[in-house]
Amino acid sequence: GLVLGVYSSEKDGGAAQFTSAGDAFDRLVSGKLRELLSLCGPPLKKGKTRIFHGLHQDFPSVVVVGLGKKNAGINDQENWNEGKENIRAAVAVGCRQIQDLEIPCVEVDPCGDAQSAAEGAVLGLHEYNELKQKKKPIVTPQLYGSAESEAWQKGVIYAEGQNLARYLMEAPANYITPIKFAEHIEQKLRSFSNVKVHIRPESWITTEQMGAFLSVAKGSAEPPIFLEIHYLGAANTNDSPLVFVGKGVTFDSGGISLKPSSGMDAMRADMGGAATVCSAIVTAAALNLPLNIIGLAPLCENMPSGKANKPGDVVRAKNGKTIQVDNTDAEGRLLLADALCYAHNFNARAIVNAATLTGAMDVALGSAATGVFTNSSWLWTHLYEASILTGDRVWRMPLFEHYTKQVTDCPLADVSNIGKYSRAGGACTAAAFLKEFVTASHWAHLDIAGVMSNKDEVPYLRKGMAGRPTRTLVEFAARLSQDSHN
Repeated sequence: GLVLGVYSSEKDGGAAQFTSAGDAFDRLVSGKLRELLSLCGPPLKKGKTRIFHGLHQDFPSVVVVGLGKKNAGINDQENWNEGKENIRAAVAVGCRQIQDLEIPCVEVDPCGDAQSAAEGAVLGLHEYNELKQKKKPIVTPQLYGSAESEAWQKGVIYAEGQNLARYLMEAPANYITPIKFAEHIEQKLRSFSNVKVHIRPESWITTEQMGAFLSVAKGSAEPPIFLEIHYLGAANTNDSPLVFVGKGVTFDSGGISLKPSSGMDAMRADMGGAATVCSAIVTAAALNLPLNIIGLAPLCENMPSGKANKPGDVVRAKNGKTIQVDNTDAEGRLLLADALCYAHNFNARAIVNAATLTGAMDVALGSAATGVFTNSSWLWTHLYEASILTGDRVWRMPLFEHYTKQVTDCPLADVSNIGKYSRAGGACTAAAFLKEFVTASHWAHLDIAGVMSNKDEVPYLRKGMAGRPTRTLVEFAARLSQDSHN
């Protein structure tokens, strides 16, 4: 199969405007494609397709997709590069049509931006069907022509990184336990000589005095794991690293503060923070990015049992602060508190943590963007600029003292794990809680609860766990590595 892009004409009713690959194919078939398109009625709108059979022996089926306006660039209102998003969406639709025809291979028009085209193809075809007997046919996307093969390959690596996060998040919690998660990431990194993976057991976590993390883990029969990854990509292995920290709750029942049963199955993806940061490091290694990255993922389940945290319990974090656990379902911040304390051991250039932390974040932004709380405008600018390119957007949220007071005004301990006005500004009080465990001057907390899954909002992702914002983290790391070169 072949997927070709076509721009919408500037004038209503004007002739279709092909990409250069589309033009080349049309010449190959002596103008037949243009002729057929004009016979099919009005020009193709953005994201709409037409399919033609029997035009060329090499390509029994050709899907033509609408790319929208030719010179679409950065849209300031939308905070993304519209041209790139249009390509991703169009290519994904075209590739899925080829898949529906059960054609095993598809060549893809680079549409003027081979990286975006590759991302659209690889992300658009992905589906978790490991455990089904009846599977969709596997389709291998390839670049049509050879002009932009390097950019295409880069796009494939970016998209495969996000698909790894989607795989980990979608898999059932009895398949991705803390140890299985760690082993899966270790196996993905095995072939890189400049990566070391440490799978730390419960005894190590105890020695490190991570009392907040251990308090969550003790409710489950699954032992906790602290996953630590060192990627040494910089010319100087002693350069200050970028430290990624990801919340790794492989299943979240809420603990004693039990969640409602409706939709609880989705809490197999409550390790989305760990999945995205670990996948970003796998991707950075595949791209051979010239910087050092350390990944930290506290992994456990949050379950109700006779040993579980009880509302009102007080636990002690690694930095000595005491925490009153007023709601056992606000557990992610307990894991992150200890992991963030540990992250300060590495003289980091920046610490970035990601977590499906609060339902309040989903209420605030929905699935449009990841909420970012940061004490560093430098860090924010890098994340924001990266997200414009990837289309996987970020939005800055407040870290006011106003919220800090609500978590530090606590009857029994130094801090409470929920704000004293419980529902008000829940995403902001959660961020204020984390800030109590951070002394680094460049730190960002990404609350990814709203972007955890996709229904139909992102047209190039199928329904299911989204693996967002893996590509934005990778692009951010890539920008940081250029920074250190300059």
